[in-house]
Amino acid sequence: MEKTVLYQFLIEVPRAAAIWSVLLVLALGVLTVLVARPEPAGPVEKPADEDALRAATEEADLRRYAGEVAVAAAGAGQNAERRRTAWRVAQTELDRAWAAYDQAEAAARRLAGVAGLPTPRTPRTPAEYAARERWLRRAAMAAHWSGDLTARQLSDVLARRSGWDPRRHPAEQEVVLARVVRDNRLAAYRSAAERERDLWRAAELATEAARALSAEAYAAAERLRPNRLPVSGRATTGRRDLVPRWRPARLG
Repeated sequence: MEKTVLYQFLIEVPRAAAIWSVLLVLALGVLTVLVARPEPAGPVEKPADEDALRAATEEADLRRYAGEVAVAAAGAGQNAERRRTAWRVAQTELDRAWAAYDQAEAAARRLAGVAGLPTPRTPRTPAEYAARERWLRRAAMAAHWSGDLTARQLSDVLARRSGWDPRRHPAEQEVVLARVVRDNRLAAYRSAAERERDLWRAAELATEAARALSAEAYAAAERLRPNRLPVSGRATTGRRDLVPRWRPARLG
């Protein structure tokens, strides 16, 4: 009986030890898997420096925008100054064109009064007609070189077209020539007036554009200031007096 019990003990103990060994190996494997596996992700918390990164990015964008709009405002200011200078030149040319027309108008009126007098009598000889034609040619060429007669009109004089008759007395030819010069100067004055108006409008538009960009550049710079206040539309409008404002002054 004792041998039987001892025999069963010797058999059962190694078997139990083997079972315990297997269970221990399995437990260690499960524990290793649990340790190696990452924990399930819970609610993602915002990193503490994410707000700072976003603020830095926004500030960099604001600085870049402020720089770009400042460059645009400077260019608009230079363009407005160029437009204003061009308008001043056009205004000077307009004044000159008016003075030239006024002078031509006075000359035409004076010669129109003289035209009522009897034409001087001269011998109607080939030499006289040749002298009249030479006078007309010289007078027409002089008017052309001074800009008072176009190339087409000079061609008409030389070709005896459009009512030009070199056989007329120089007194009559002078009256006709003075009227043509007056009309040409009047046309030049009207053209100069139209150009002056166009340049005036261009200067006004350029000034408004420069003013708007200057205000935007100021607002962008204000947004970069530390401890700045929000720049609203009303606040921006209230500071428009700080933006340089000028307007070309028209004469007359």
